[in-house]
Amino acid sequence: MKSSNIGGQAVLEGIMMKHKDEYAVAVRKPDGEIFVKKDEYRGIGWKPLTKIPFIRGVFNFIDSLVLGISTLTYSAEFYEDEEGSGKEGGTEADDKGKQEEKGSEPDKLVMAGAVLFSVAAAIGIFMVLPYFLSSLLKPFISSYIWRTVIEGFMRIGIFIAYVLLISRMEDIQRTFMYHGAEHKCINCIEHGLPLTVDNVRISSRQHKRCGTSFLFFVLAIGIILLLFIRVESPVMRVAVRIALLPVIAGISYEVLKLAGRSENPVVNLLSRPGLAIQRLTTKEPDDAMIEVAIQAVEAVFDWRAYEAENFGSLKEV
Repeated sequence: MKSSNIGGQAVLEGIMMKHKDEYAVAVRKPDGEIFVKKDEYRGIGWKPLTKIPFIRGVFNFIDSLVLGISTLTYSAEFYEDEEGSGKEGGTEADDKGKQEEKGSEPDKLVMAGAVLFSVAAAIGIFMVLPYFLSSLLKPFISSYIWRTVIEGFMRIGIFIAYVLLISRMEDIQRTFMYHGAEHKCINCIEHGLPLTVDNVRISSRQHKRCGTSFLFFVLAIGIILLLFIRVESPVMRVAVRIALLPVIAGISYEVLKLAGRSENPVVNLLSRPGLAIQRLTTKEPDDAMIEVAIQAVEAVFDWRAYEAENFGSLKEV
């Protein structure tokens, strides 16, 4: 496998793919047409920091969150318009109009608020809540080390339960199918196969560079770091967990990057839990979803040149 450095995410009835500073959102509109928006995203102004190992992970994560929420909101507009007007979807001119309306000051404030709320909610649910739950065990388990380990597994359990809960929603199920299509396209390319519906269909829906794996690494590495930092005050324990998040995210990002470019047996072993959780966050897509994913890839990435450079010639199936 040869890493392509292309990444993306599922959006509502579509896929966002990003390569370097370019990204594309491909959405299957209510009338069945695939609409593709291509643009550039250069981050929030901390570009140099995204190149420094163990620091870049935090800033790349924030950039990914901002772009992810923005493109998810964009894709949802196609279906909000349909529900509001009762029409089959807008014309191409209407779709381009949506793009031109983006970027206003109110939009940026809403986006900033959404990002801050998402981060705060994640900290509360996955960091603070498990600590308070594990602290209830103090009368029964006196060892701080064991309570910290139990807290870590509670954190992972809450994450898995959250995924299982939201996966019951119909829209989320379809989003997970698009997530599978995203992974399958990237795996198809990185294994030297021509990017066709048939080849994408037979490719794996699991990928070591997935955000799901990143979140698992954050949860797992958090257990290890907290074992070495002990404070007595409950308030300080909560503060330490929040303060360590940038460090945990930075280390997790480097592990994820290593996993994406290495087939080392130890690295593969470390990647297995994240890949297992991806069985919950990805589902097998249909061919129509794969077509959307392929258009998103081709808008930002020359896969033919990549495969010619890395594999010499395209593989046949």
